[in-house]
Amino acid sequence: MVIKVVVSGADGNMGSLVVKNIIKDPETELCGGITIKDSPNLDKDIGLVVGLEKCGITLVDNTDIDSYLKNIKPDVYVDFTIASAVKQNIKHVLNNKINFIIGTTGLDQELLDFINKQVKIQNLSGVISPNMAVGVNVFFKMAQILTNYLKGFDIEIIEAHHNRKRDAPSGTALKVANLIAEELDKDLNKIGKFGRKRGPEKRVPGEIGIHAIRAGDIVGEHMLLFAGPGERIELIHRAHSRQCFAEGTIKAIKFIYNNKNTGKIFDMFDVLGLK
Repeated sequence: MVIKVVVSGADGNMGSLVVKNIIKDPETELCGGITIKDSPNLDKDIGLVVGLEKCGITLVDNTDIDSYLKNIKPDVYVDFTIASAVKQNIKHVLNNKINFIIGTTGLDQELLDFINKQVKIQNLSGVISPNMAVGVNVFFKMAQILTNYLKGFDIEIIEAHHNRKRDAPSGTALKVANLIAEELDKDLNKIGKFGRKRGPEKRVPGEIGIHAIRAGDIVGEHMLLFAGPGERIELIHRAHSRQCFAEGTIKAIKFIYNNKNTGKIFDMFDVLGLK
């Protein structure tokens, strides 16, 4: 059976690439595309917008997303927008009992708690992940493993993205930091050190340094540094293009379709069998 998918943020950098992959994959079918109200691509055929042939699906805004979702009846909703748009749209997705994928970063805990509660009430399934790339999620797993072998080492996380990225540090960097803090049985709010001030600032043992760079057109780079006496280990992931994120999203779509209506929120560790 072909999986019907609607994409929110469908003409954005990430969303448009996900749309391309959905159209090209024989197991998925694009049934809808949502953009912002003032997008220059509004009412255009989404196939042409993403550089493919006409597909018969025109981009709509989210003014009446509830009626739109009722009309197109997707199997899976995919969101690559911004946190404020997720907050506005997700309640309609949940009310229409649609299983979902959220790759948008910067979601606050209040919103995550709301989604989690509604997923249980509505008996839905969702994947929420700050990074859909297969390699990044293996990076997450290796961070957990290394933390347990390198107790007492200083830990620093350095991430770099393009100069248009709104949130800093990245959701991926925060995910790594949280995973490490969990392995150390610590609260990241207490041991996280976000940037360093000018001057003689002494490092505190056990803290995790987290640093963000916003420059040029960097797709995404994350370095995890463990430094001990006389040695260091650097674990690095570099995204050469956004295609790695799109391919991971396709895996997540197929996973959630095969694990729909569980009353659970999954992450990419579940999708990739890394738990």
